[in-house]
Amino acid sequence: MKSPHKSLIHLVVFLANFRIVASGKWILFVIVAIACGTFSYLQKNNVYNDITPQTGQFLYCETKLSANSDIFSVYVTDGRIAEMARDRLCADSTTKRQFGEVKIIIGQSDYDTFRYINHGVVDLALVKKNVVDAFGADQIYGLSKVASHPNYSAFFIALRERPQLSKEYLLGKKIGLLDYPSSRSGHIVPKTILQNLGLSDTNVSIVYYSSHQELRRALLAGEVDIISSYWAEDDSDRFSRNYATPLQESIGGMQWYLKMQTQNTDLFCAMQSVVHEIAMAHPRPYYKNITLEAGCNK
Repeated sequence: MKSPHKSLIHLVVFLANFRIVASGKWILFVIVAIACGTFSYLQKNNVYNDITPQTGQFLYCETKLSANSDIFSVYVTDGRIAEMARDRLCADSTTKRQFGEVKIIIGQSDYDTFRYINHGVVDLALVKKNVVDAFGADQIYGLSKVASHPNYSAFFIALRERPQLSKEYLLGKKIGLLDYPSSRSGHIVPKTILQNLGLSDTNVSIVYYSSHQELRRALLAGEVDIISSYWAEDDSDRFSRNYATPLQESIGGMQWYLKMQTQNTDLFCAMQSVVHEIAMAHPRPYYKNITLEAGCNK
């Protein structure tokens, strides 16, 4: 059973992802009230401050960068990107001048995103635009977009046949989803499709996994019949595009945000250089496709 605080956070994320905020100021007020209530609940139950970090959740520089006591904190949800960011930020000259330490936070859940984005405690973050919009982090904390990765599509992917979007076909199937309620391709979109077809946990076996890579491993291993995910260029080496059924086109991609409460253009340009290096060095083609915001010459 999910804990009460996670359920409340998931509700906030659910509302944000379906863009209910756009329907009027009253809905926005409701979302803010839920978020505030969640924080109040966590404080009263001594949960918010007592959560033990998971192993490997934080990465630091090997040595102190300077005598400066300020910490440059980064929030990402991908372990490989975290390591790449740590190595490059700890070696960056602008970071060394302005900060004494770099702290990389590897998010494990929506609750982590809530803690670090909603409370404005990170300087650089790789998240989706809807997360920043939901918490108003751009207006409250000055989170400004540094760079963005492209939009993508969601698919049902199988090994030996093309999945059909019908109740009769999906009945009794074992479907792999992402255990991350803010993921559109791995959770929100497929859950919506299933609900629209009148399917639920009672007549479809849903198995949750921690990452898109784990979903692919499970499909190849025969643990599930179908997975819901995006289609990557290197998927063609393992799967057939003929057996990928589109669920939704143009889902918002990941974006890099930097806290810009001052006109720190040196830091902005340095972070553009860092995230561009990460993109070019990342093995996944999706991350290599990056668009930098105007303002710095590359």
